[in-house]
Amino acid sequence: MPHDSSSIVAPEAPVRAVPRGRPAFNRTMWREVAFLLTNLFLSVAGFVLTVTALTLGAGLVVTIVGFWVLAGGLFAIRRYGAVERALVRKLLDEDIPEPLPVRATDGKEGAMRRTFAVLSDGLAWRTALYLFIKLPWGILTFTVTLVALVTLWPLLPWITRGLSVVDRALATSLLSPAALTVRVRELEQDRGTVVDSAAADLRRIERDLHDGAQARLVALAMDLGLAKEKLTEDPETAAKMVADAHGEVKLALQELRDLARGIHPAVLTDRGLDAALSSVATRCTVPGGVRVNADLPGGSDRASRPDSAVEGIAYFTVSELLTNISKHAGARTATVDAWRSGEKLMLQVRDDGNGGAVENPGGGLAGLAERIRAVDGVFVVESPVGGPTVVTVELPWRTRTRG
Repeated sequence: MPHDSSSIVAPEAPVRAVPRGRPAFNRTMWREVAFLLTNLFLSVAGFVLTVTALTLGAGLVVTIVGFWVLAGGLFAIRRYGAVERALVRKLLDEDIPEPLPVRATDGKEGAMRRTFAVLSDGLAWRTALYLFIKLPWGILTFTVTLVALVTLWPLLPWITRGLSVVDRALATSLLSPAALTVRVRELEQDRGTVVDSAAADLRRIERDLHDGAQARLVALAMDLGLAKEKLTEDPETAAKMVADAHGEVKLALQELRDLARGIHPAVLTDRGLDAALSSVATRCTVPGGVRVNADLPGGSDRASRPDSAVEGIAYFTVSELLTNISKHAGARTATVDAWRSGEKLMLQVRDDGNGGAVENPGGGLAGLAERIRAVDGVFVVESPVGGPTVVTVELPWRTRTRG
């Protein structure tokens, strides 16, 4: 049985760049020193901005002007947080993502909606708290770092490491966008990927129709028109033309079936993913054939099968991978495994070809990875030069639906 899903790790998971190992006199330490000494001046500016904006806004809040002033102050504080995040990224190597722009929760425009969106923005208030805390902390870190530079030189790496760890924790907890905000950004990016993929599929279908079945049907109509004209004066020729047209009809029907199968194959709808994978495997041209091992509930029992969208993604992923193996891998055999692991649909496609497959931007593997990650899936390629190549895919058994 193929690997359990717990062994698969999503490659896009961020890795925090917190310094590891023994503190030492190195470039990292000097960047920390620069941050700790710069802290005081930025802390004073941030503190003045925060106190002025909140005090002035709170004092005028009894009037409608106060809401505008308070919202403007919070917006400025939020923007100032970008300066702090940039400094933390550059000098402390802590990758804090930038937040999404402030906008009304209902997505509508309007001055009052934007004002209340800023007033209710959690990141703006957390940034205000951060800038308020930073003044006493900035005074402390500036003083301690300066004293260490002058009199406690041998202890400087340990002192700067300890102080910078606190700064990293403050910045990460107060200046990072909320997890829900990050998830919204990911979903928006995924939606763009899905829309682009759908548009590309529509263009492909249009091109296939125009160059294939449509052109054949136009020629067929012309041939039948000529046959009609000859029907009375040359019945034998007309009969031959009708016979030829009958053959063209069969070819046009086959092209339309192939096109429909490329959109959503009937075998997938009627018999499930197991049968559909076996069907696509028979069309792979590797010399030794493709072995399919599927341990999936399916058949006509729709309720026990994966979500239809997930089935479609799984089918076309395997189909694309087998096409790549036929064209590029130089493989003799290939294997497709499919099984259920908890609430996950697992796929693994293996070949004994030349290896060296990578996810190049804009390439076929990258396109597959984008589609799979758009539904919270995982796509992992292991392909050392010389082979074998193993592609492992993890998909949710059921996609989330909006209630």
